[in-house]
Amino acid sequence: MNKISALIMEKKRKHRKSIMFKTSLAILLVTIIVLTAASMSFSNGVNKVLSNNLIRLHVIANSDSEEDQALKRDVRDAVIGFMQKELKDVKDLEQAKNIINDNINEIESIATEKVKESGKAYPVKAVLGKYPFPTKTYGDIALPAGNYQALRIIIGDGLGSNWWCVLFPPLCFVDVTHGTIPDSVKEELKNSLTDEEY
Repeated sequence: MNKISALIMEKKRKHRKSIMFKTSLAILLVTIIVLTAASMSFSNGVNKVLSNNLIRLHVIANSDSEEDQALKRDVRDAVIGFMQKELKDVKDLEQAKNIINDNINEIESIATEKVKESGKAYPVKAVLGKYPFPTKTYGDIALPAGNYQALRIIIGDGLGSNWWCVLFPPLCFVDVTHGTIPDSVKEELKNSLTDEEY
């Protein structure tokens, strides 16, 4: 009788252990799902606000050849030089969008001229719209992946590696190769976003 009781008790103990393990596992999985959903919701919320408060510049090369990649950088530099003058002292996103739209033909002409100077006959298209971007770090500022307003410049077939920066507020005009952004630029960015977004 004692052997049977001991076996029954052992079976009940194993059953309770199994239930506790399964319950703990279920709680852990639910917690992970809830935290992931909350994180995605927060990230999507931040991205939505950021995407509505920033304008990025996106230059896409014709191909990945050395020549086309160098041309992409030349086009980038020419457009940034022009936009730096046009967006100087602009503090409002809508004003920046209007300036870009008003100058879209000029931007396209500047890019086309750089293409011609290189001896190529690639067509160039400049468009202001919303486009997907991966996570990107500019010095000590990071932008999450998502859809952002951007001035997109497509050179030729647009099949090469691309280059992007933040056109407004003006992070494009900063040399971020040393990993820092001047306080004046951070201040402009801070003025365009809420404290939490910043």
